[in-house]
Amino acid sequence: MRNVYLALVFVCVLLVSIFGFRGTKFTSPPIEVFPEWAFPGMKLQPKLRPQAESKFFADGRADRAPVEHTVMRGMLREDDHLNRGKDATGAFARGFPAGVTVDLKFIERGQDRYTIYCLPCHGMVGDGNVSIEDRWAVVAYVRALQRAQQGSAADVTDAAAKQTLGLK
Repeated sequence: MRNVYLALVFVCVLLVSIFGFRGTKFTSPPIEVFPEWAFPGMKLQPKLRPQAESKFFADGRADRAPVEHTVMRGMLREDDHLNRGKDATGAFARGFPAGVTVDLKFIERGQDRYTIYCLPCHGMVGDGNVSIEDRWAVVAYVRALQRAQQGSAADVTDAAAKQTLGLK
């Protein structure tokens, strides 16, 4: 009978250790099996937060400037033919890069991008045969967008626009 109780306790401990107390919120820190004073680790070491002060560095900042010529993960653009349209000599490359598969879906994507970005100035067939007024309308709109990036409330002169924007 004693073996049955031991087996039951073992199974209970095994189940709790495998499945844990899922979804339970604990208010106290976990038990330290290996105390930090005996086995120093990384749990209680100081950490630096971005844009915080740090006494460790001479300039007092915790965040460091990236090393020169550092490339962000996933942003390495080694293929000049694909990324810049140039070959190894620096001249403009001929043909499509090796990684590009030209199929109907690819051409339709190109047509979509052309219709969105290029058609207002270059026309439907790319001959630039659109009205001069339309070209200048696009230029005026782009300049208005650029001005809006640097504008202030004082730039709004129309009374109706001021009321719409909630300005006095």
